Amino acid sequence: MPSFNTELLEPLLKLYIQLGGGVLLGWVLGRYASKALPTFIGQFLFWIGVPLSIITFLRGADLSGAIWIAPVAAWIAIFLGAVLAWSWIQGQSLRQPANSSNKPLQESSWSRPTQGSFLLSAMLGNTGYLGFPITLALVGEQYFGWAIFYDMLGTTVGAYGLGVLLAARFGKESQSYQQLVQALLQNPALWSLGFGLGFRQIPLPELVEQALQGIAWSAIALSLVLIGMRLSQLDSWSNLKQASVSLVIKMLVIPLILGIGLLQLGITGLPRLVIVLQAAMPPAFATLVIAEVYDLDRDLTVTALAVGSSVLLLTLPIWLLLFSP
Repeated sequence: MPSFNTELLEPLLKLYIQLGGGVLLGWVLGRYASKALPTFIGQFLFWIGVPLSIITFLRGADLSGAIWIAPVAAWIAIFLGAVLAWSWIQGQSLRQPANSSNKPLQESSWSRPTQGSFLLSAMLGNTGYLGFPITLALVGEQYFGWAIFYDMLGTTVGAYGLGVLLAARFGKESQSYQQLVQALLQNPALWSLGFGLGFRQIPLPELVEQALQGIAWSAIALSLVLIGMRLSQLDSWSNLKQASVSLVIKMLVIPLILGIGLLQLGITGLPRLVIVLQAAMPPAFATLVIAEVYDLDRDLTVTALAVGSSVLLLTLPIWLLLFSP
C-alpha cells in the first residue's frame, strides 16, 4: 500500500492556495474587467512571459540522465488517449442501433465534430500554463526541465501536429494545415527552449539572475490568473457525460498507465512524478482553439475544460499518494 509523503503535504496545501487564489482572481477579473484583457495577458505570456520563464528555469534544471523519456512519455500518453477514446467511440457505435432507432453514428449524439472534440480532450493536456506551476510547486526547479520537455516536444507538437490532423479529419477545415504548421514553428516557447539550452551555462550577475527569477515567477502567477479569466467566460456545461468519459481517460487512466510503465523501465522518484503530473493535467486550452478553427463540438470541448480544471484539485493527491518518492 503506497504511503503519502508528508513532506509534500505542506507544498500541496500551498499549491491549492496559489491555484485557488490565482484562478479566483482571474475569474473575478474575467467577469468584470474588459473583454480585451484576457487577450492582452495571453499575448504577453505567449510572446514574453512563458519564453522568459522557460529560459530562466532551465538555468537551474537538471537535464542529465534520461530526460529524453519525458517527450517520449508525452507522445505515448497522446497516442494512448487517442486509442482509448476511439475505442470508446466505436463501442458506442456498436450499441447505437439499440438506443437510437438504428440511426448511424454520425447522425446521433456522436457526430463527427463531437468525435473530434472527444479525441482531443482525451489526448492533450494543459501541461504549460497549468502543468508548469504545479510541477514547480510540488517538485521544484531541479526537475523542471522534464516538465518543459514533456510540454514543448510532446504536448505542443502533438496539439498542432496530430491534433490538427484529427481536427481536419473530423471537422470543417477553415484554415490550412500549412498555416498551423507555420504557427507551430513560430511558437516563441519552442525557440526559447533552444535558446535556454544554450544560454543556461552562461554566468550572469546576481542582480540579473534575481530579475529573471522575478519575471519568471510573475509569469507563472499570471498564467493562473489567465486560466481563471478564460474559465469565467466559459458558459457551457452541456455534454457532461461525454466530457466525463474523456476526462477519466485523460486524467486517471493515462497517468496510471504511465506511472506503472515508467516503474518497469526503472524511472522512479521525482522524474516519474513530474511525468505523471504532466500526464494528469486537464485538457489544454489549445483544444478549444483547434475546435473553433476546425468547427468541432465547441460545447463538449468547453465542458471538458471547465470540469477538468475543477476536479484537478481532487486528483492531484492521488498521484502524490501513488508516485511520490
